[in-house]
Amino acid sequence: MKKFLVPTDFSETSKNAARYAVELAQDDPGTTIILYNIYDKLAPGSDGSLLTETNEDRKKVLNQALLNLEIELHEISTVRIEYVAEEGTSLVESIEKYVRYNAINFVIMGITGATKLEQIFFGSNALNMARQGVCPVIIVPPKAQFKKIKNVMLLSDFKNVRSTTPVAQIRQLLETFKPDLHIVNVDSEHHVQLTDEYKKERDWMEKTFSDFKPEFYFIRMYDFLEAASNFTSDHNIDLIITVPRKHSFLSGLYKTSHTKKLAYHSHIPVAAIHE
Repeated sequence: MKKFLVPTDFSETSKNAARYAVELAQDDPGTTIILYNIYDKLAPGSDGSLLTETNEDRKKVLNQALLNLEIELHEISTVRIEYVAEEGTSLVESIEKYVRYNAINFVIMGITGATKLEQIFFGSNALNMARQGVCPVIIVPPKAQFKKIKNVMLLSDFKNVRSTTPVAQIRQLLETFKPDLHIVNVDSEHHVQLTDEYKKERDWMEKTFSDFKPEFYFIRMYDFLEAASNFTSDHNIDLIITVPRKHSFLSGLYKTSHTKKLAYHSHIPVAAIHE
């Protein structure tokens, strides 16, 4: 049984991610969606007196809000939905702990970035969760609408792929959705023919993912993000897989300017899977 964890603060962005998640799981009756919210512990008033609202009161209110969201989501999907409200101070740390102790397969979360403040307070949670690498994180852009995942673009720098490709997690995602696989490399140094080193790396990738019949693309462009954007449009890509690594072009996805283009301003969800 698969488990998709969907953090929510009841904003439209997080509700959109929840809608995406339940539609994503619709064709797999064994999947459970877990709506997740954390709340801060209440502090006493400035004069030391207790506040009229208690932590238990807050939890009841949040559980009711989660139940209302569950009812709303069941209008578009029959997938099994559960919900959890926990006390905590850090969303990312709380999610990471929950994922480890509850065998979560994917975290699916929204990202917002219409203003600088939203990028700092909302966008950073999704990106920080992706950086943790505890499990694959699917980041759903604010305007993304669900489409069946038929075409997946896997970005690779084709360097030391044996030791840096998280094969098991990528295969788990691919086996869940069974898409056509497009493995893409962008490099300004590509020439008419691939080097022997690139061919060696490609051969290993082709053998490793052979049951998904991968197609390979080596694109010579200086602007990586422009190349990725053009490719998603030209090949009707429904999901982008990245493998963040230090000292590689993929690490640039996590710089604010790049994130805006790929996540904030894209309609294509991005799955971050760590090596």
